[in-house]
Amino acid sequence: MSATLEKPADTAAKRSTASLSHRLAERGIDARLWMLLPALVFIVALFIYPFAYGIGLTVQPLDRTVDAWGGGIFANYVQFFNDPFIFDSIWLTMRLALPAALFNVLVSIPLAFKLRGKFRGKRLMSTLLVLPITLGTVLTAQGLLIFAGRQGWLNRFLLDMNLIDQPLQLVNNYLGVMFSLIISGFPFAFLLVSSYLSGIDPSLEAAAKTLGANWRQRFIRVTLPLLAPGLATTFILTFVLAFSVFPSARLVGDPGGSTRVMALMAYRAFGEQQNYSMASTIAIVMGVVELLVIAIVLLGRSFLYKGSTGGKG
Repeated sequence: MSATLEKPADTAAKRSTASLSHRLAERGIDARLWMLLPALVFIVALFIYPFAYGIGLTVQPLDRTVDAWGGGIFANYVQFFNDPFIFDSIWLTMRLALPAALFNVLVSIPLAFKLRGKFRGKRLMSTLLVLPITLGTVLTAQGLLIFAGRQGWLNRFLLDMNLIDQPLQLVNNYLGVMFSLIISGFPFAFLLVSSYLSGIDPSLEAAAKTLGANWRQRFIRVTLPLLAPGLATTFILTFVLAFSVFPSARLVGDPGGSTRVMALMAYRAFGEQQNYSMASTIAIVMGVVELLVIAIVLLGRSFLYKGSTGGKG
């Protein structure tokens, strides 16, 4: 009887002397997980709450929107998909973002291969390629207006040389925004592709070369499948950067025409029309379109690389 009574007492004594971390560990709780609390608060405060609040705004349309388009709480979505002036902004934004992202990624590949080796002037060339990253979109747009505007240096030079009869329209249109997206987005694409390419062991290509593979076969059969995850990630990041274009579309584009992008439409709804619910609706649709493109890119990547670790780099 006494032995039976002493056993629980000994167990209680052991539990009382154990540290709090050990007692929490016995319950599957690691005290170090509390270090994640600041990050969780940050995510909730700056992402989850604003996102949920924005979704809530989309189902609170203004009375004038309900009267004009119907649809009840979904009047904002009814207006978005039935008003050509707003709905067409999806395709106008895609016409800018997709070519710009694709161009930046494709041009980055040969340049990254060239700068992979060692040669004189490599550091200077790399610096020049990433230098536009320091400019920012507003300064880039201002530079385009000064250089390629109707009274810019380029047009004046071509007119003085009698190469053209009238100034070229290179800004305040689709081309102006495309130039801006390429200038501002290319450094990111180049740095990312270079970093992913540096993670591929050159001995793999050397082995393929000893087996008789030419440069095209080595690239398609060896390098590209390993580089595919990096190219997909680079395309996604540059696409999202280009898809959210706003300053360039307003400064060097045609805000009411060919560069009527979604970010600009959301700004008009928010700042000019004081229609916060419609602005939130446009923002939500922007996010959905971006997620669809990301899903398609990741699906395509899975056909090129099927490794368990996500590829080299």
